[in-house]
Amino acid sequence: MILSRFRIRAACLLPMVFLAHALLAGEATNGTFFEADVMMPMRDGTKLAANIWKPEGTGPFPVILMRSPYGKMDEKWGEAKRYTTAGYVMVVQDCRGRGKSEGAWDPFRFDGADGFDTQEWIGRQPWCNGDIGTSGGSYVGWTQWAATPNASRHLKAMAPVVPFGNSYELAYVGGAFQLSLMMGWGAGVGGIALSQEQMTKAFRYLPLNTFASQFEKKVPYLTDWVQHPGYDDYWKQRGIDYRYEAVTVPALNIGGWYDIFSKTTIELVNSVRASSRDRAARRNQFVVMGPWTHGVGARKAGELDFGPEAALNIGDLQFKWFEYWLKNHETGVQDWPACYLFIMGENKWRGESEWPLKRTRFTSWYLRSPLRGDGSLATTAPGEEKGDEFVYDPNDPVPSMGGNNLVGTTSGAYDQARVEERKDVLVYNSEPLAEDLEVTGPVKMNLWAASTARDTDFTAKLVDAHPDGKAYNLCEGIIRARYRKDPANPALLEPGHVEPYEIDLWVTANLFKRGHRIRVEISSSNFPRFDRNPNTGDPFGTGTNMISATQTILHDREHPSHLVLPVIPR
Repeated sequence: MILSRFRIRAACLLPMVFLAHALLAGEATNGTFFEADVMMPMRDGTKLAANIWKPEGTGPFPVILMRSPYGKMDEKWGEAKRYTTAGYVMVVQDCRGRGKSEGAWDPFRFDGADGFDTQEWIGRQPWCNGDIGTSGGSYVGWTQWAATPNASRHLKAMAPVVPFGNSYELAYVGGAFQLSLMMGWGAGVGGIALSQEQMTKAFRYLPLNTFASQFEKKVPYLTDWVQHPGYDDYWKQRGIDYRYEAVTVPALNIGGWYDIFSKTTIELVNSVRASSRDRAARRNQFVVMGPWTHGVGARKAGELDFGPEAALNIGDLQFKWFEYWLKNHETGVQDWPACYLFIMGENKWRGESEWPLKRTRFTSWYLRSPLRGDGSLATTAPGEEKGDEFVYDPNDPVPSMGGNNLVGTTSGAYDQARVEERKDVLVYNSEPLAEDLEVTGPVKMNLWAASTARDTDFTAKLVDAHPDGKAYNLCEGIIRARYRKDPANPALLEPGHVEPYEIDLWVTANLFKRGHRIRVEISSSNFPRFDRNPNTGDPFGTGTNMISATQTILHDREHPSHLVLPVIPR
């Protein structure tokens, strides 16, 4: 009984992004044969329900499969018409424990084995010619990647939209817990009825390891996720365990610079290209990255309109993809660039052969002392300079303002003025650029800092500051101090001791235009995207006490804090 507004954000925004940007409404045409709730047996005897659309004719036909936890479309589904008319069978299956499928719903746990078993069952049917393609977005992109290492012999191609391959990366980023995504989405798909106001209040509940106890309905996995802050066997069973060498299937990944899975959308393709044991699979990994949030194909993300070119027809790309791999029709797929990237600011698409781009000049932009007001940002290294301080109070965290979010807060590009006015946010600006400067690739912040706490967080955000005073976020990151040296071996801080921190700001592609400034924000919270570090050093998820911490950011000759930008010569 989720309220409609929350249902839209938590369920439909992790959608069945299928063969087009939006699902088309319409009546099924004569000649399309529809079967509802066909039960398919899995290896343990559990039966999963699927709806099947078949074209006219005796077949057999290639099949496009979609495995979803969000419900199945009915016989009126418009996309079925497009593909059955073209000679495909469409299969949409409820994941285990969802819809009409048997078994218990435990997100991520069974999708690898169930996906393989489903493909094997379909491949044996008389209406299937032995060739299967997969599609869908978000969790439905995950169900594709989950079954890809050592895939069924019938799987010939996949087209995941805003996908991921390891659920641990959803839960923990730089050691911090992605609170709004995991608890917001997890509660929604667990059937917990919360309004946006109730969810906002729930995000502040402590301790996190009893987060689920505030709800009447029991959702055990909400507790499980907090009890496993490290990459252990629990998470290995809920991901492909980075087995990219075992992926031998052509893939077309589609994602957005402001999507919650922006980094992993690219990394999945890159990793298979680098390590698959199959040469053809290495060659046939493609990625499309637009200026989008979780809903791909739109021209607007947050407060910015990226122009008509941003509204790419994803459906046509996917149709060409399947026509080539499942029908052997020449559609130009083999001429596609490995990376098709939308360069924000310039607002144009460009094809590239690799990621990062070979011609990248990784350039250090150093934090410097203030010239007036805020700190400065320059390519010249600092000398003897005084550091900057702020107080991080976890009871009053910096609010998430746009960015790579999905549930519980805004996503996309937003003016950061309200955030930058806070005393616990340090702002560093370059001088106005004398000429355009393109930044396309992975972005990192190397920070030298000290804290009065035993554990704390440091955050960094890359911002494009416009001449009119508006400043729009591009990418951001966080590091939990106890994981600063080794993600597998947490170590608390010595209060007051200066240490280096590397903050991964993920990825972007942006043209900073002449007259704009490069800006970076440094702070210690980004809430509710990430959980608040209580600064106590208590074991994760167990504490209710929160204390303030004084943070010192250094930028001198011995401690040259700097942003590393992937600059592309033009």
